[in-house]
Amino acid sequence: MMATKSANVTARVQPEIKQQAEAVLERIGLPVSVLIDTLYRQIIMTGGVPYSLTVPKFPTRDGMTDEQFNAMMEKGYNQAKNGQAVPIDEAFAEIRKGI
Repeated sequence: MMATKSANVTARVQPEIKQQAEAVLERIGLPVSVLIDTLYRQIIMTGGVPYSLTVPKFPTRDGMTDEQFNAMMEKGYNQAKNGQAVPIDEAFAEIRKGI
């Protein structure tokens, strides 16, 4: 009996998610099949999912509506205009505390 050289993987995803992801993969020249194969290999090597599956503690762009994102950006812009800024070293020091 001959060994199977490949197996199919079938997954159902939202059409717009599939389209957006495949557009990114196309821009970087990575076929979907290679990405899936690589992911499976990483799962085997790491004994788990090779990335975090936790809910972010801070808002992310993916979780915001355009209105929420625009409001956040406007608030930051207004703070910068009004001199309500934090020196970059101090900002990164605060970020490192949370990591």
